[in-house]
Amino acid sequence: MARHQLTAATIKKATDGKLQDGGGLILVKKGDRGKWVFRYSHQKRRREMGLGPWPDLSLAGARASRDKWAEVLATGVDPMVERSAEIERAAEAEREKRDPTLAELFDIVFEAKKDGLRGGGVRGRWRSPIDKHVIPRLGGRNMSGITQHDIYDALKPIWRSKHPTAEKAIQRLRIIFDEGRYMGLGVDPFTVDAARRMLGEVRHVTKHITATKWQDIPGLWQRLDPELASGLCLRWMILTMVRFDGCRAASVSEVDQDIWTVPQDRVKGRVGRVEDFRVPLPKQALQIVDQQRRLSKELMFVGHRGSSVTSRAVEVYLDRIGEKGRPHGLRTAFRTWVQDTDACSFEVAETILGHKIGTSVERSYARSDLLERRAVVMQSWADYVTGTAFAKIATLEA
Repeated sequence: MARHQLTAATIKKATDGKLQDGGGLILVKKGDRGKWVFRYSHQKRRREMGLGPWPDLSLAGARASRDKWAEVLATGVDPMVERSAEIERAAEAEREKRDPTLAELFDIVFEAKKDGLRGGGVRGRWRSPIDKHVIPRLGGRNMSGITQHDIYDALKPIWRSKHPTAEKAIQRLRIIFDEGRYMGLGVDPFTVDAARRMLGEVRHVTKHITATKWQDIPGLWQRLDPELASGLCLRWMILTMVRFDGCRAASVSEVDQDIWTVPQDRVKGRVGRVEDFRVPLPKQALQIVDQQRRLSKELMFVGHRGSSVTSRAVEVYLDRIGEKGRPHGLRTAFRTWVQDTDACSFEVAETILGHKIGTSVERSYARSDLLERRAVVMQSWADYVTGTAFAKIATLEA
C-alpha cells in the first residue's frame, strides 16, 4: 500500500511543478489545472502513464486508477500495453454492436416481426429456410462483410433442387438487409438482389399436393377409423372443409347449436387481417360433436400425448391405410366436386373453403358470410360422402 503524501488542501496550496503522492502517482500542476501520471518501471524501462486531468479526476480517483494499474504491473504486464488492449477491445465491442453478425441481426428482425406472424412464426416455420440453409454458412459473419457472392454460394446448392425453399430464404434475407439498413447498419439490400441475379432463372413447375378424387371420397370415408384420433379428424376435415390447423384443435365448446366457430388464431392469414370463421355443420358432423360430448371430451381429436393430433400422425395414418391423397387435398376434392356437379356458385364454394373473394373495397360492401347457402351445399356434400345420398335414392326407387 502506497504511503499517501498529498491532500486536496496541499494540492490547492502547492506551487506549479511535480507533486509526489507515493507509489508512483504524480500530479504535474500548472496553475489551477494539471494532469495525473503513474510512473513505473517495466522490464527495466522507466515509463510514465497518463491517468487523466486534474481536477476533473480527483485525488481519490487518481489513487484508484494508480492502484488498478499497479496490480496489472504486479502480474508482469505493462500497464500501458494492457490499457491499449482494453481500448481496442472496447472499440471492437462497439464495432460489433454497430455491425452484428447475420445470426444476431436475424434474431433481432424475427423478434420484431413474430407478433405479426401466424403462431409467432413457429407454425409457418418462418425461420426455417434461413436457419437451415444460410446460418450454417454465414451466421457468424458480420453483416458489413457479406457479399452477393457469399449469398450465392450459400443458396446455389438448393437454388434448383429445392427452389421454393431457396426462394423463401432469399426473400427472408432481403427483409434482413432491409431492416439492417433502417437500423443504420452498413448494409445494402442490393446485395441480395445481386445474388438473386447471379443465381439465375429457374423453370420451376409447382407440384400440387396429392388429392383424392372426389369420386373416391366415399370409399375413403368408409376406410377412416372413427375410433382413432387421426381417422376422426380426417372425417371432420371432409365434412367441414376447414384446413388442418383449424381442425386439429377443434373443441366441443366452439360449437354452438349447428355452428362451429373457428378462432381467428387458427384461420389462415396474417395476424390482424383474419376473423373468426363460422362453419355450418351438417348433421354428420354434429353426430361427432355429440359423441365427444358424451365421452366428456373437450378437445375432439386427442393424440397419443394428450394434446391435439399432429399433422405427422395424420399423414402416417393415411400411409398406413394406403391412401396417397394428403389432408389438404381433401379441399381440392370438394372444389372439383362442385365444378363437376355444378353444386353451387363460385362465391359459395370459395367461401366454404375460407377464401377471400373480390377486392378489399368489394368485401367492405359485401359482408355476408353466406352461412345459410353454405349450409345447404355442405349438407349435400356430407350426404354424398357418407353414402346417405345413395341411401335416399335407393329408398325412393324402392
